[in-house]
Amino acid sequence: MLDRMDEANVVGGPLEGCSVDPVTGWFRDGSCRTAPGDIGSHTVCAVMTAEFLDHQAGIGNDLATPMPAYGFPGLTPGDRWCVTAPNWLRAHHDGMAAPVVLAATAAAALEVVPLDVLRQHAVDVPDDLTALDD
Repeated sequence: MLDRMDEANVVGGPLEGCSVDPVTGWFRDGSCRTAPGDIGSHTVCAVMTAEFLDHQAGIGNDLATPMPAYGFPGLTPGDRWCVTAPNWLRAHHDGMAAPVVLAATAAAALEVVPLDVLRQHAVDVPDDLTALDD
């Protein structure tokens, strides 16, 4: 198993953790890293909003209802969660995209979602603030 620090995020840095409360990720290790068995590409670190949770429930991806049998507490606005790149992109197209933590979003997400689209919803504050002058 790879250490998440061996993987890159969408802006080329080391992949940072997304959430350990609740614990997220395909591997349930707190990061949005992926592997060949991750058919959905759980690579986008999103900050839940009520609108995004409602949208996801509407497309059959209920992230709000607890599922104790799977150790899933159910998500609430403000929680961070590794969501699938296709579902996040669909929410974006529908005007319901959740904010994204770029430093915790795996580079593999770029196979589905263009970086400029992710940047539109970024909530990271970069170390180098000159990037905000674009």
